[in-house]
Amino acid sequence: MFEILQRLENTYNGKDLSLLKRAYDFARKAHEKQKRASGEEYFIHPCTVAGILVDLGLDAATVAAAFLHDVIEDTPVSEGDIRKEFGEEVLELVVGVTKLEKIQFHSKEEEQAENFRKIFVAMAKDIRVIIIKLADRLHNMRSLNFLSIERQQRMARETLDVYAPLADRLGISQIKCELEDLCLKYLEPEFYEYLSINIDERLKENLELVDHVVEEVNKMLSDSGVSGEVFGRRKHLYSIYRKMKERNKTLDQIYDIVAIRVIVNTVDECYEVFGKIHNKWKPVPGRIKDYIATPKPNMYRSLHTTVVTNFGRVFEIQIRTYEMNHAAEYGIAAHWKYKENKKEADDLDTRLSWIREVMEWQGGLKDSKEFLNSLKGDIYSSEVLVFTPKGDVISLPKDATPLDFAYSIHSAVGNKCVGAKVNSKMVPLNTVLQVGDVVDIITSQSSKGPSWDWLKIVKSSSARVKIKQFFKREMKEENVKMGRVMFEAEAKRRGYSLSELITEEAFEYVSAKMSFNSQDEMFASIGYGAVTVNHVIVKFIDFYRKSQPQQEITKFIRSTSKNSGGVKVKGMAGLLVRFAGCCNPVPGDEIIGFISRGHGVTVHRHDCPNLKHVEDGRLIEVSWAEDAGNAYNASIKVVGSTQIEVLSVVAAAVAQLNLEIVSTNGRTDNKTKQATVDFNIRLNSKDELNSLLTKLKQDSKIIDVFRTAN
Repeated sequence: MFEILQRLENTYNGKDLSLLKRAYDFARKAHEKQKRASGEEYFIHPCTVAGILVDLGLDAATVAAAFLHDVIEDTPVSEGDIRKEFGEEVLELVVGVTKLEKIQFHSKEEEQAENFRKIFVAMAKDIRVIIIKLADRLHNMRSLNFLSIERQQRMARETLDVYAPLADRLGISQIKCELEDLCLKYLEPEFYEYLSINIDERLKENLELVDHVVEEVNKMLSDSGVSGEVFGRRKHLYSIYRKMKERNKTLDQIYDIVAIRVIVNTVDECYEVFGKIHNKWKPVPGRIKDYIATPKPNMYRSLHTTVVTNFGRVFEIQIRTYEMNHAAEYGIAAHWKYKENKKEADDLDTRLSWIREVMEWQGGLKDSKEFLNSLKGDIYSSEVLVFTPKGDVISLPKDATPLDFAYSIHSAVGNKCVGAKVNSKMVPLNTVLQVGDVVDIITSQSSKGPSWDWLKIVKSSSARVKIKQFFKREMKEENVKMGRVMFEAEAKRRGYSLSELITEEAFEYVSAKMSFNSQDEMFASIGYGAVTVNHVIVKFIDFYRKSQPQQEITKFIRSTSKNSGGVKVKGMAGLLVRFAGCCNPVPGDEIIGFISRGHGVTVHRHDCPNLKHVEDGRLIEVSWAEDAGNAYNASIKVVGSTQIEVLSVVAAAVAQLNLEIVSTNGRTDNKTKQATVDFNIRLNSKDELNSLLTKLKQDSKIIDVFRTAN
């Protein structure tokens, strides 16, 4: 612990050093007598985290926050104490890293997701929050062996899914590589041990060859009058493991376990050395990458080539400047070493642009788990680099389409997109883009906006959320109606009514968990797909069961058979009468009865196709009673341009006629692109059904509508 004080004195001075010593003493006293799972003093942890940040070159406020990052969560120290001693800047960093207060969550996954959301919001305000969190996670991963196997694997999986990709996206390869190797150690321990032993053996065998290549490249530099460094560097274990898995290869088939790194002073010298290497050794086709001209999304810059040497061995060679090498190792953390440098400030702004984009769309997600899943998709380094017609580089996820490209430019471009050109040729919007494609989006101000089917086409989380936000914003009234219909139908399917489930107390209970401000907001969220109806309704049912146990028992034992009133059977009385689910007759239909063994009389429509081949002796004359005032189900099929249009039109018509949708089932034809939705409608008579059909046929958005048998 005292070693960190010496390092602070060697790195900082004046007010910065004074701040750090005060933070050291404050944290040491706060964590006094606390122990880690390993049995060592807890204070070793914040000291190690601070040391990692010193190595990365972070400023004094960040290192001070590292010393203090656990005091609010694990000791009696309050936010007011931190503010008083160290000021607002340090306090905000500490609060940003601190986990949520101990509130009740339904699951560990829900708590984890909400913590990540909180951290990401804080990170958008100050990127140093996530750098502290990465250093914190790195030391926790280094000491993971003291925890149970279950906790080891849970933390390793979480780190591999979120923290390592974040370190990569921020360009901090030093942390990213160590995190990935430690994750492999706990998730695949046997594979990790196998690679550790066998790669070390291969390195010993190939050391002479590596030295030979280094010597040859050094000679090239000398002959060209270029000063620089050349050395061999073993690739980290996880990158080798991933290549073996993705390419289905054995370790013997992976040739580039060592990369030869060449570091020179200028960009021109990079290309000069690049050309001389290709002049001496043959490059492997498809393995030449120019990340100087087109940097990676994390602003990584370097030239990569894989060559076959004159003694038959394959080597990867990386060529970069000293500045590029430093940026590759420290990523965004390098900014604080060169914070007066305007170029560094511009690079920082570029690196953080994706965070701002995430924060734009995260507000549209009510569910923290949905946010975390979307975030995982967006933080992995994008794999496809394409170009705008002006030559700007756009980074997209693998299998991205022109729609992903359009929404990455701007929400308005995506919403008004009507077509796309790739390499000057018109293509469908679901075309998979390839590296180097030039994409031109065609827009129209008369466009009505995105289709609901676009959600199946886009690959990026940001595009998906922007499409949902369009439906949320532009179709609020329809979304509220649609959400209400969907909720009511699902409630009825589960044996409940809307009024039973949505009481004032129940809504208060659910809104506390899902942050709904009103019932309309809840229904709208269901209507435009921000949350699923099942995700919401189970919480209402959960509240109902806890508050109404006796009603729940009564509901369970209640008969589920349909009301058989309203029908007279000629010449017979006292028979059980029920209605056929295949044709759903309603008052006004011509009907006939079918005598079923042991089940009384089943009433069908006279034209029901299921009666074509029955014995005549099993059919019996039935008629509607004069007071047939019960509710019945009828099935209709509606065809339109999109499912959302069909749903919104039918929902509005049903609401206007005071009817009820029991269930829906929709699909889209791949050839015609038309949407067909089957509805089961609860009504009282054939007149009501005819009124509904007439109303739907008059709507210009509906292509066809007709009654069906189930």
